[in-house]
Amino acid sequence: MKKSLLFLICLVWANMAMSQIRLGQSRYASNKPVDILELNYSKPETYRIAEIKAVGLTTLDEIAIISLSGLKVDDQIEVPGDEISNALKKLWSQGIIGDVKILVTKIEGDDIYLLLDLTERPRFSRVEFTGVNKTQESELRDKINIRGRVVRDDVLNNAKRNIEKYYVDKGFLNTEVKVIQERDTLLPNSVKLRFAVDTQTKVKINEIKVYGNDEVTDNKVKGKLKKTKEHARVHIFKDLFSRATDASAKDYANALLHTDSASTQDAKSYINKTLKLNFFNGSKFIPKEYRADKDNVIGYYNSQGFRDAEIVEDSVYDFSKDKINIDLEVEEGKKYYYRNITFRGNYIHPDQVLLAKLGIQKGDVYNREKLDKRLNYDPQKGDDVSSLYQDDGYLFFSIDPVEVNVFQDSIDLEMRIFEGPQVTVNSVNIQGNERTSDHVVMREIRILPGQKFNRSLLVRTIRELSQLGYFDPENIEPDLRPNFEAATVDITFKLQERPNDQIELSGGWGGFFGFVGTVGLTFNNFSLKNIGNFDKWDPLPVGDGQRLSLRVQANGRSFQNYSISLTEPWFGGRKPNALSFSFNHSVQRQVDFFNQDNFGNEIGFFKITGATIGLAKRVTWPDDYFSISNSLQFQVYEFDQFGTSFGLSYPTGVSNSIAFNTTVSRNNIDNPIYPRFGSNIILSATLTPPYSSLNQNIDRESPDEEKYKWLEYHKWMFDASIYTPLFGSNKLVASARAHMGFLGSYGNRIGLIPLERFVMGGDGMTFNNFALGQEIIGLRGYENQSITPGRDTRGTANPDPFGGVVYNKYVMEVRYLVSPNPSATIFVLGFAEAGNNWGSYADFNPYDLKKSAGVGARIFMPAFGLLGVDWGYGFDAIPGAIRRSGSQFHFTIGQQFR
Repeated sequence: MKKSLLFLICLVWANMAMSQIRLGQSRYASNKPVDILELNYSKPETYRIAEIKAVGLTTLDEIAIISLSGLKVDDQIEVPGDEISNALKKLWSQGIIGDVKILVTKIEGDDIYLLLDLTERPRFSRVEFTGVNKTQESELRDKINIRGRVVRDDVLNNAKRNIEKYYVDKGFLNTEVKVIQERDTLLPNSVKLRFAVDTQTKVKINEIKVYGNDEVTDNKVKGKLKKTKEHARVHIFKDLFSRATDASAKDYANALLHTDSASTQDAKSYINKTLKLNFFNGSKFIPKEYRADKDNVIGYYNSQGFRDAEIVEDSVYDFSKDKINIDLEVEEGKKYYYRNITFRGNYIHPDQVLLAKLGIQKGDVYNREKLDKRLNYDPQKGDDVSSLYQDDGYLFFSIDPVEVNVFQDSIDLEMRIFEGPQVTVNSVNIQGNERTSDHVVMREIRILPGQKFNRSLLVRTIRELSQLGYFDPENIEPDLRPNFEAATVDITFKLQERPNDQIELSGGWGGFFGFVGTVGLTFNNFSLKNIGNFDKWDPLPVGDGQRLSLRVQANGRSFQNYSISLTEPWFGGRKPNALSFSFNHSVQRQVDFFNQDNFGNEIGFFKITGATIGLAKRVTWPDDYFSISNSLQFQVYEFDQFGTSFGLSYPTGVSNSIAFNTTVSRNNIDNPIYPRFGSNIILSATLTPPYSSLNQNIDRESPDEEKYKWLEYHKWMFDASIYTPLFGSNKLVASARAHMGFLGSYGNRIGLIPLERFVMGGDGMTFNNFALGQEIIGLRGYENQSITPGRDTRGTANPDPFGGVVYNKYVMEVRYLVSPNPSATIFVLGFAEAGNNWGSYADFNPYDLKKSAGVGARIFMPAFGLLGVDWGYGFDAIPGAIRRSGSQFHFTIGQQFR
């Protein structure tokens, strides 16, 4: 047996050697036959390689292929021998050769001439997809990326798996992918590849069952599965009907209704099985999100004191072709409490200070999530234990909570602290600001070289950079490079610019009315300095953070508005003092629609022409979120057969106004587009000189032309918004807002003027009549301007002034962020609001409010700003009507603050 086995091995070796090296005619040589010489394979001989050539190549380089074989001219090799075998292995290992032979074309003495007879593997020339849309095709090409690669089974299998995984991540668990190869006649040795994709239907979740949860309800566990939701189902009526038609329906009803045979838990289980009003939550199954949701469940258990909780088993199984069921078995364990908390390694701050900052007392329920926040970083409060050290330069500070003793349901913690050296900021750099000048970015940075490291200033810098609007707030990344030996840190803020210039376009043609709509351009990163530098034009000169706004509005021939404004946010270049200029011209015309002979002609107009100059500055008291702005405005109001519409006795005339405005505001919201926490509070006062006190000949009985030649009034406005995340989510946010306005007079000599009053109702945007000379206040669920005193007396012989002198408005919104994508930030909202508008202080009643509620959606696109649509239902009757306002749709452009 041993001799036979040895003989077989020798025979196989001889055959392999014969296949590896041959002396004779290549299939690429001439057709003339060459005699085959006898080689002695039992006695290898040594030869010098005199020549190596390669044939059979179409796309590969001959020199490169010979080099890959490891054989070189002048090498001494044994034939047959390991050198030939190794060369074959090296060529095969490249994966680009379909077949290879090493031939001997000639032997002269000790010189041997070798020929590599090769067949290249074909390459993929084109990749096509069927059964997918254009967007999916583009994404799939990026994922497989096989064009130009060699045709191999592993490449095809990987591509197929990547396509299937792509659709699995979208909820198509049953996706089938067929791979079809075709010869490409346009290119040599090439293959066209087509993936035929059949996604079939999305796989949805029919039911989620939870077992072992004694302390936490099923609904609470399911609620923590954020992206894994049961599909909506309404089977209860069908089920009851089918049972009612059965002979045992009576017995079933008795069993369901009598508590002695059916527990409350049984009833809940039955209702959950047959009724699930889950229409607005996604119900497709995505494995990656399911795995993250299981971690969310355990995280919730840990936050409720169940330190040892775990999902011991889970199963996902088919319910039908397009639905699955999920079973989760939870082992909760016991509920734990904190007992003794001690600190070790702290030399700078005593235990009492650290314990107070920690905010956890003996006897509190064990909560790992809260513990991590209070130790390391609490984004909402910002006063965690780490802030004590890192705000004072101790960048290397770390704290490790160690459970030193677990006794029954109590846990003793030892906080092991490493304080480290006090660190100084060595350098601060920025990256990614290609359009924005360095000085515009650097002036917003609060943490500077030479200072001690301060985490709060680092966080504040990120906020200030996001408030600029030039960079994506979600992608502002501070890169910290600390040096422990030198006790320094280098900071680089990595920025991702986004377009923030805006264009506002809406309109149409209204026949003889002419153009109807708006054209607006806002350049938020304008540069006066770079007007002569055409390299900085994109499409206008950019880089210095100035704001240039141009706007034209029209409602046919009846209304036009032209405005231009320019703001320099750092006037002087050293401090954030914003200097602004603006010019505005508006005209509102009355057009004759009733007189056939004069139809469509102008019969009166109202014009406002004004200019404003303002200066705003940041202040550091009471804190550095405050700012104060002052402006001086001059306006001319010109009436031509129009003044009686505002309650003036004269139809034609001119009024003038010089007003000083001062505004105090505090803004610490985290994101200007979708705030998650923080507040924005604004108080402003607009004052004119008391002309009637300076001219004793003017009083209440004076003609309107004299009383209102120079308008005197004082107007006070208050706006406040507060944002709070709900349930610890960074997507679900509550917004509470309050808005108030008051228009007053200097005594009773003249009283309240008919202009500059409040007009309420609708979306806060209007091109309708009397849009000039008033403050427009939105109230969703009601028609535009419908909540306005004097609305029903316009055009009478003795009209009341149109507009209110005092208004209140309160808003509550719950917002959900659908997409944080900076190119299209989308969120939906539900709202409830109430407000009213009064024509005199005697009528003012803060409890008499017009209430409404509804839903809406917003989308922010850098080129167009914030666009929105709301559906609101007004619960109260509008003034002058007995019916409720009912439902209304509203469309908004821009941030509607009031």
